[in-house]
Amino acid sequence: MNEILPLLQRAAARTADVVHDIKDDQLGLPTPCAEYDVRALLDHLEWAMSLFESVAAGGPFVPPKAEYTGDFPERAERMLAVYERPEAWEGVSEAMGGLPRAVIARMALTDLVAHGWDLSRATGLGYEVDDETTAELAEFSSRMAPIGRERGAFGAEVPVPAGAPALDRFLGLIGRDPAWRP
Repeated sequence: MNEILPLLQRAAARTADVVHDIKDDQLGLPTPCAEYDVRALLDHLEWAMSLFESVAAGGPFVPPKAEYTGDFPERAERMLAVYERPEAWEGVSEAMGGLPRAVIARMALTDLVAHGWDLSRATGLGYEVDDETTAELAEFSSRMAPIGRERGAFGAEVPVPAGAPALDRFLGLIGRDPAWRP
């Protein structure tokens, strides 16, 4: 079993907890992901889970949908079920431009944690990330940030203090201000 799978499982569970606690009157709130309010970010996360499920299974690129349906936890579970199969980690995904599937799994982890954090900040809900996950994300994002910025997935780096926690370093690398407040 891949060492990233438990990180994905924990991140999906934490993010599902946040999603579960979001109230209808919070759907229009701004998020640290400036182009999305809470509803649009939930929609994006639902789509991302379907996309990662498809490409992990060797399927096609799934185009974004345009409607929040409220089924993030179920989509995350389906994605995780695919990642439990060894073949989900092997080879490359033609649907994602030939990226190695192991890299795509780390992209899924990045989305889960970044957007889980975004939603928690927007709504005032707590969001804790374990040290193993933050270390993995800080290392991965330090390698992927230039390409992520080039492709519009990451924003400009936000400087954080040298001794900042790993989560703050990760957030800064992908263009989030760890001090963001609504």
